[in-house]
Order: sequence, then structure tokens, then C-alpha cells
Amino acid sequence: MQVTKLGEGRAEVAVVGGIHGDEPCGIRAIERLLRDAPEVRRPVKLVVANEAAAERGVRYVEEDLNRAFPGYPDGETHEKRLAYDLAHEIEGCRTLALHSTQSHAEPFAVVDGVDDFARTVCPRLPVASVVETGRFVEGRIFKAVPDTIEVECGLQGSEDAAANGYRLVLSFLTATGVLAGVAPARDTPVFRLVRRIPKGVASEYEVFVENFQRVRAGETYAAVDGENVVADEQFYPVLMSSYGYEDVFGYAADRVGYVG
Repeated sequence: MQVTKLGEGRAEVAVVGGIHGDEPCGIRAIERLLRDAPEVRRPVKLVVANEAAAERGVRYVEEDLNRAFPGYPDGETHEKRLAYDLAHEIEGCRTLALHSTQSHAEPFAVVDGVDDFARTVCPRLPVASVVETGRFVEGRIFKAVPDTIEVECGLQGSEDAAANGYRLVLSFLTATGVLAGVAPARDTPVFRLVRRIPKGVASEYEVFVENFQRVRAGETYAAVDGENVVADEQFYPVLMSSYGYEDVFGYAADRVGYVG
């Protein structure tokens, strides 16, 4: 884990990249910020989390870091130990964690719940949507660092995701008072995850719907080895892709309102 601090004093704001080693957008955003060396009004920690996985270009070394929180100091895996160290490094910080996805090119935010922090900051980020994880926390960073906003910067490995990540960092640091300026708010829709969308064991998968666009009951939304899968009830797909996850297409969500 690599930790760099900008500014003097105790940092109460943090930016984390590289939780997944095959998602370089966050690391590139942090490196770019360090090159630009902006003047800060309050201190901020910049953390490249899973350096070992990033060096190998893999998602993780032994287990998914974003399913390992809160971690253990003497955990049986690299990521269990790293989760513990990372959580203590950014304890008490309002944190932005940068990710990328195989399912959606447009940036969106992911929060444990729409609390005052999310309600204040998310509308000031260049994201199209906010997703509440609901009960699907599963060892994510929220379990250890509650004041965290995760952002999906774009498609994994793309130049757009790296550029989006940098814009997201600048907006977050402005919204939290680290950088000078005003980050204007705008109404942003909120979706709450309600269930996983499973996929059976097969050799070929297809997805026919767009994330965050309503799927109606009776609509064909995917295919498994050429056999269509039809929605039993209305839902909004989130993180839905053919091969992003091993055992699910993604998640079904409800649209629950706006922040802004």
C-alpha cells in the first residue's frame, strides 16, 4: 500500500485507487494529481491500495479486497491483512474509492446509504446515477470506513475511465473543501439494489438491456447459451454485463428518488 499526503496536519479526506489491481483508473488519477501538485486548503491522503495485484495486472492476489473488510492484522490472505491496514490508514476520513466496470461506460456512484455525506457530495460529482447497496455490502469498504463513496469511473482499462477518474477526484476534493472552488449540485437519480440476477453455468452469455434503463415484466433481458431469459417483474439493471461476474449477470434495483 502506497500512501501520500498533500497538505499539513491530520487528514480527514482520502482518495483510494487500486482496490482492484486490474482497474488502473484510480491509480492513474492519483498519479496525475500528484504530478499536478495542486494547492490544497486542507490535507488529503492519496492511497494506492493493492500494489501487489496492480503490479501483476490482476484483480486480487488471494481474495477480492473489496469483499475482505474490515480485515484482520494476522489474516490468512494478503487482502485480509491489507483490508485491515487500509481501514486503519483512512479511519475517520471522508473517502472516495475509485473503480471501473465491464458493464457501463458512464460514471456512477455507489454508497452504503444516502446519508448526509452522500446527499451533500454525490450531486456535486460528475456521475449520472447513485446506487445504494442496500443489504449487498459483503465485506466492502463501507463495513470499515462508513463515510465512503465508491465511484465506477467507466469501462475497465479504458482511457475514458482514467480521464473520468481524474475529474471525479477533482470534483470530490472541491466538494470536501480540499481544493478551492465551488462544485455545483444537480439532481441525480438514486437506485437501490434489491436482488442479484443469477446466471446458470454456460459457455455463452448475452445481455440485451442497458444499465439504469427500466426492464418491464415479460421483457427478454439476457440469454444463456442462446436461451432467452425473461423478466418476471419490472426492475432496473445495475452492474449488468455478460461476463463481469462469474455467477450473476448483475443486480436488479428499484429507482427510489433523487439527491440534489
